[in-house]
Amino acid sequence: MESSRIIEDLTSLPPEMQKQVADFIAFLKMRYATTGVSKSRRTRMAEEPFVGMWRGRKDMQDSTAWVRHLRQREWGRGT
Repeated sequence: MESSRIIEDLTSLPPEMQKQVADFIAFLKMRYATTGVSKSRRTRMAEEPFVGMWRGRKDMQDSTAWVRHLRQREWGRGT
């Protein structure tokens, strides 16, 4: 498809539709772009900010019991 034809089609659309096209293009660029981050610049998993975010919570000391209790409560088989 020719670039001039794409521009012509885009400019013939109403402003709100043009914004939708621009948003879709941004989405595609984000989804299919290569990040360009080299392996040396990658953050180790242990250094990610979410690691340890539940540290110190009393209800999370035994995660298996916590999940069991949550399932019983949500699925109606317990108090």
